[in-house]
Amino acid sequence: MVEPGLTDEEIARVEDTFGFQFADDHREFLSAGLPVGPSWPNWRGEGRKSLVKRLQLPAEGILFAVEWSRFWHDGWGQQPARMKDALRSARYHLARAPQLVPVFSHHYLPAGRGTSGHPVLSVVRTDVAVAGVNLAGYVDGKPGDGAVSTVEFWSDLVPRSGVGPQR
Repeated sequence: MVEPGLTDEEIARVEDTFGFQFADDHREFLSAGLPVGPSWPNWRGEGRKSLVKRLQLPAEGILFAVEWSRFWHDGWGQQPARMKDALRSARYHLARAPQLVPVFSHHYLPAGRGTSGHPVLSVVRTDVAVAGVNLAGYVDGKPGDGAVSTVEFWSDLVPRSGVGPQR
């Protein structure tokens, strides 16, 4: 089901509340119509706590992998020996990575006013794949075949083929 799109005021309220700005194509998509259903984030009617959890899920998945799977990103330098120090360092680096904004379920676009055309990423802990060549292609059900992710940090986790799971 699709409800009327978010107004400029509603978009501004979401951005102010959660501390990010939608990418231009994501903003345009949500202005045209707001998809609602079990896996779509409802920026108009979903509870704040639930939306915060959706926004935190990608970084929390990485932190889980750091703690339980000994994941460490090469760009973060030497991994600290103590787990509490490793988690602190990982949090520091993740806070500097682009914010991912949920599109549908575990599929995300990076935040950022003045940006558009990024591939939609499927993110489950450290398993990151291109789910759609861009938002329009993703919504049309076109896979991300051959698409190259352009999102700092998150792109490093995409397998070389760049192709990943679909909805």
